[in-house]
Amino acid sequence: MKRRYRLSRSRDFDAVYRQGRSVSTRFLTLHWFPREDDPAGSPRLGLAVPRAVGNAAARNRLKRQLRETWQELAGDVPSGRDYVLVARAGIAEPADTRGHGWLVEQVADVLGKAAA
Repeated sequence: MKRRYRLSRSRDFDAVYRQGRSVSTRFLTLHWFPREDDPAGSPRLGLAVPRAVGNAAARNRLKRQLRETWQELAGDVPSGRDYVLVARAGIAEPADTRGHGWLVEQVADVLGKAAA
């Protein structure tokens, strides 16, 4: 995923958290906020993987896996929005043992809830 499609500034995260909407599943929470300045622009993603998920190596591995998964599902993601995908405690171990397909299902599930 190219850097221009990522959220990196704290104020962007804050806007999504405070003014946006959210949905949750057992392992993930998705926050989103429509961008008025660029309604037809590509969606931007921010990842939040707290310490409760695991050590630094586990968190970085999970972030890499989530970015890859997001890229795969990019065609299903509405444009003109900023998203923050928050990993919840307990996701690292099943993501490693069940593999990439399981993680794709989890992200697709939370995206489906957001579209409903």
